[in-house]
Amino acid sequence: MGSGGIQSDGRDTGRELGGFLRARRARVTPEDVGLPGGHRRRVRGLRREELAQLAGISVDYYVRLEQGRATQPSPEVLDALARALALDAAERTHLTTLTTLATAGRGPAPEARVSPLLRRVLDAVADGFPAFATDHRLDVVAWNALGAELLGGLADPPRRDRNNARYVFLDPASHDVHPDWADRAAEAVGQLRVAAARYPNDTELASLITELTARSAEFRRIWDSGEIVMCASGSKRLRHPATGVLTLDFESLHVPAAPGEPGLVVHVFGAEEGTEEAAALAGLAARPTAQKVSAPLRSW
Repeated sequence: MGSGGIQSDGRDTGRELGGFLRARRARVTPEDVGLPGGHRRRVRGLRREELAQLAGISVDYYVRLEQGRATQPSPEVLDALARALALDAAERTHLTTLTTLATAGRGPAPEARVSPLLRRVLDAVADGFPAFATDHRLDVVAWNALGAELLGGLADPPRRDRNNARYVFLDPASHDVHPDWADRAAEAVGQLRVAAARYPNDTELASLITELTARSAEFRRIWDSGEIVMCASGSKRLRHPATGVLTLDFESLHVPAAPGEPGLVVHVFGAEEGTEEAAALAGLAARPTAQKVSAPLRSW
């Protein structure tokens, strides 16, 4: 069970693990796990000794984990902590990723590339299905015309930043496009946190996080909460000036990466045939602005 480490970009890996554990511990109330609560407790959530007892580990070792002096717990300890903290699948994966940081020794994350086939697929589903693809930094690297129109003008760089996190936190127009803005903000932070743990030496990603931390108080607040929010499918609300608010189904499809390269996530929206939303998408697709083919991005 090794000690903490510093990545080449200066990040304290033990501190990140400890911060995540503290944030998750603060989320669990004594009542959640059958312990007495009360108004006189001086800590939010569980005490360290309570969590250690629930996980079946020594208090001293748990304290070392939170202080960053131990960063490589065994799989059994990780599983016990995940159960005690009631972590969901995304949070469990993130916890495991954090424990590999000290010894990972990974270089910068390679750039994901949009294959010609993926480009053709996005264009082929354009009829009624807005779609776009993002990399691990939340850069939108490909889209179809309807997706560009629905997501605030992706095909027009002066109109809309092509990094989804920068757009959400730094462009007031994102509040109009996303009626449930707080949910979209939490998703963006959660995805960046996962990416930062997976690619600790990615200087572009680190620069993006530094920029958002400096320029957005809301980003800082969500980041400091330690939340991990991953959304793979369901429904989302989007607003367009021509259609108003649309509640659309969506799926997040993971495109396998080439060996040694991170994959892309393709986000596809749609509506059940015969619904008002489906008619609205058809009308939007018929608009001249939605029929323009987007120019290729830089070489990915």
